[in-house]
Amino acid sequence: MSAARVCIIGAGSSGIVAAKVLHERGIPFDCYEKGSGIGGNWRYMNDNEMSSSYWSLHINTSRDKMAYSDFPMPETYPDFPHHTQILDYFEDYVDHFGFRNTITFCTEVEHVAPVGDGTYDVRLRNVDTDAVETKRYGAVIVANGHHWCPNWPDFPGTFDGDVMHSHYYKTPDVLDGKRVLVVGVGNSGCDIACEAARHAEATFQSTRRGAHVVPKYLLGRPLDEWVTPLSAKLPFWLQRTMMKVLLWLSRGNQDNYGFPTPDHDFGAEHPTISSDLLNLVGHGKITVKPNIERLDGDRVRFEDGSTEAIDLIIYATGYRIRFPFFDDDFIGVEDNDLPLYLHVVPPEIPNLYFLGLIQPLGAVMPLAEVQAEWIADLLEGKAGLPERDAMWQQIRDYRARIRQRYVASKRHTIQVDFYPYKNSIERERVRGRSRSPAQALPQRPEAVPA
Repeated sequence: MSAARVCIIGAGSSGIVAAKVLHERGIPFDCYEKGSGIGGNWRYMNDNEMSSSYWSLHINTSRDKMAYSDFPMPETYPDFPHHTQILDYFEDYVDHFGFRNTITFCTEVEHVAPVGDGTYDVRLRNVDTDAVETKRYGAVIVANGHHWCPNWPDFPGTFDGDVMHSHYYKTPDVLDGKRVLVVGVGNSGCDIACEAARHAEATFQSTRRGAHVVPKYLLGRPLDEWVTPLSAKLPFWLQRTMMKVLLWLSRGNQDNYGFPTPDHDFGAEHPTISSDLLNLVGHGKITVKPNIERLDGDRVRFEDGSTEAIDLIIYATGYRIRFPFFDDDFIGVEDNDLPLYLHVVPPEIPNLYFLGLIQPLGAVMPLAEVQAEWIADLLEGKAGLPERDAMWQQIRDYRARIRQRYVASKRHTIQVDFYPYKNSIERERVRGRSRSPAQALPQRPEAVPA
């Protein structure tokens, strides 16, 4: 059975690997990108207005761990490349495998609607001309990313100063001479706080729960090089103990720097990776504050009763998972949670796949690659899916593990461990080959008049 024509939404790091896999398999597809170039979040100042990259951004996963399996990053790259180098790598990847012509740029997917026979009508808008057309596809792969729709907190009171979300932060000139409050201790929040410490008059960082701060290097090796396929097979309690020992040897007790150790154990929250934060806190360049209690004109009151005069608040409070091209009654996301079998397949909806909708302890790109290979197996009819009840059971089991391991937070709804998750997709590919395809995808459809 040959697959019908497939629609890929987005040409970021996940969309391009889907395009590459389908291109190599000979599966007909179209990839649509709202911006004028590839790269998604890694294209600084992307004209699709969805990139959260700031000028000083470097990756937190190391060069070799981030690369696709069949296209290593140049050895001339540093361990933790700058975002411009990552974009160059993606550009080279697309040209090396020769599928740039399959990507339609400056084209927004405005609406995707199921037709009822397993196919989808996809409404497209040319962002330059506003011309609209609708095409019918036998399958849709969603690769629109999950770091583009800012999550704004809601605190009591009003604030008279400037406010921005980290999504819109680009260069440190907005910090110069100001008293800056960064809300959140995720990776972007820590990067921005460290940058503010070098440019602002005063820098404060507010956190609800605190965080275990992990440097990029542990005993001289990139952090993620300590996580291997072998170590990933150890019981989690042992992995956690080993990592805590490495942390202690590398940076000691973070309380000694003036950054409080949180109540939750290491590994109960997505790690905060920064080699600079603790030193800047220890130097008095960043003052750590608890959660905000109230906004009060030109001041901010915190839950410990202290107040500070603030000129600029930067909310590094994460992102919402959104799919603006779906109707809510078709694909609705509640509390950042979308039930998907192995984070890819909605059990109730045929011929729809989600790519890269994961938050790994490691890089997304190699995992999106194995997801794309599995999706291609399904599209070609080389593999089938489990029964519906089995898929729902896997989703329930995953949610139970997340609740048991992690602190309650919307940021953990798509959390995975790199090697265990990669292995689960590879095992599913093997098992799927013994199943009959659940549905025969329709053959190549024609364009539907707008």
